[in-house]
Amino acid sequence: MHSPRRRSLRTRPAFRHAALLSAFVLLAACSSISGSALRPVVGTATTPPTTTGSAAGQITEPSVLPGGSGTATTSGAPVPTPAGTTSTGPVPTGAGAVPAGLQKFYGQTLAWGPCASYATDAAATSLYGDPNIQCARLTVPLAYSNPTGQTVSMGVLRKVATDRSARIGSLVTDPGGPGSSGMEWLASYVVGDTAADAGAAQKTVAGLNQKFDLVGIDPRGIGSSLPAVQCQTDAEKDKTFATDTRSRNQADVDAANALTKQIVSECLANTGKAQGIDSKTFFANIGTRDVAQDLDVLRAVLGDSKLSYLGFSYGTQIGWEYAEQFPKNVRAILFDGVEAPNVDPASSALGQQKGFETAFQNFAAYCATSSPGCALGTDPSKALAIFQGLVRPLLDKPLALAGGRTLTFASAITGVTWGLYFTQFQTALAQGLLALKAGDGRILMQLADSYNGRDAQGHYSNEQEAFNAVRCVDGPRKTDPAEVTKFNAAVAAAGPFGATGDPAGAIFDICALWPVPPTTLPHTLHISGLPKTLVVSTTGDPATPYQDGVDLAQQINATLLTVKGVRHTSYLSNGLSCVDDIGNAYLESLTLPTAAPTCS
Repeated sequence: MHSPRRRSLRTRPAFRHAALLSAFVLLAACSSISGSALRPVVGTATTPPTTTGSAAGQITEPSVLPGGSGTATTSGAPVPTPAGTTSTGPVPTGAGAVPAGLQKFYGQTLAWGPCASYATDAAATSLYGDPNIQCARLTVPLAYSNPTGQTVSMGVLRKVATDRSARIGSLVTDPGGPGSSGMEWLASYVVGDTAADAGAAQKTVAGLNQKFDLVGIDPRGIGSSLPAVQCQTDAEKDKTFATDTRSRNQADVDAANALTKQIVSECLANTGKAQGIDSKTFFANIGTRDVAQDLDVLRAVLGDSKLSYLGFSYGTQIGWEYAEQFPKNVRAILFDGVEAPNVDPASSALGQQKGFETAFQNFAAYCATSSPGCALGTDPSKALAIFQGLVRPLLDKPLALAGGRTLTFASAITGVTWGLYFTQFQTALAQGLLALKAGDGRILMQLADSYNGRDAQGHYSNEQEAFNAVRCVDGPRKTDPAEVTKFNAAVAAAGPFGATGDPAGAIFDICALWPVPPTTLPHTLHISGLPKTLVVSTTGDPATPYQDGVDLAQQINATLLTVKGVRHTSYLSNGLSCVDDIGNAYLESLTLPTAAPTCS
């Protein structure tokens, strides 16, 4: 049987603190993970990582950054570049205009090699040994405003086109986040399946791979890129993710905000330390604005005069940011699960929370009719009260699990939220709630661990930490206590399935305490010279509202493909041939329907 897909998470709800500390599911800013493609969820065995990573109680990371000219500049002293990273030469023929001062970056040559050393978690370790994929590091400026200064690197993975005579160029992909590894996401589609056992999505990807070199990236700060955002050890993350944030009184509020402040301090202390890079400077240059510039360097280094790009959820933000900065360098962009550029984070968060509440109601209806012994009963109108009766007792008495862990309210809500991303997860979610009713929290904890990027050995990816670092510079934040209290009340009202029942308090999102200001603010796109693009938007998407796709399509004069259904994103979603056919025709031949199409 073919392996489970670890489609890395796309647009995450922005939970309080480092990630999931909220008293309810606080979507303080919509930015992947919108759930991305599917990860292994329940009972998936994994292999311990053998390369870069962190054991409980320590944070480890390679200390050397490849430099564009053969050295890595860290804290002022050149460090030899590891063999097999990059070299500098002329900009590839046909790569287009090079921005002033960036010739050495646009002219670098990637030294492709085995991928095993790029793995940062168990899932990647199980994928990256495949000989049919190649990996390299792309060197880019730490700050594009200072191209002669320090550098950072991005991990890049590719699978070359299988029909070289029909090759169009490269297709760069991003599954969302922010914080998700695009390298690992792509590898999960192209490694290990044969034509006989591959699912529909994998066969679609294989068809694209005939004509494209498929390319996955770990954007700056994420996954195998250096430096990676690092805040807490695995043991500290276990404690953080299990913390229930309450707002019963001012003491609760003060304790929650103190913990958030502590986590910010840990991010500042640990990120970039191994490479001699100032964390504050790094955080000021980690946003989507900078990732889009990195993407243009990659386009040129790959030898493509125009970019072909496939972005899901938060990956759509990278796409429209690139289109805004480099419209003449676009060949094709397919957006699926849109984050609209003109929507402020607070409004986006409320829309997302409403989407998950609708998804919960849809799940309750499914459970009532399709899941024997449904823990929420047979009357969907009573499901919310029954659900609250199951999870709210965890606030006062967490459920003990093996290994000294406990299922807290925060962990339970995280697991349920992840179960609402895709209809494929409904069975696991129903089983998890039935088990919780019987006093067994293992399934919900497995769902929560999957969402949080925790493997069976207790090692976390840096998805949640990178998620916060990026979203905190990608939009404005609320810092006035009265506004924060009002907003928290609105979120609880929009999504009561995840609310504690406590009165709202001025518990700040981590971005309110972030040490650097935003580098991107909500705005309407006005782009001239952009070729036709394709926007896919799903009517019942819980993480990225359908209207956001409508708005983006109008702003950039794109073709809008409406998909009727309840799921997060639809292209490459196993069996949606109507969507896949339209997407494939666009990416391969730039063919678009003459009228706005609808699939169901």
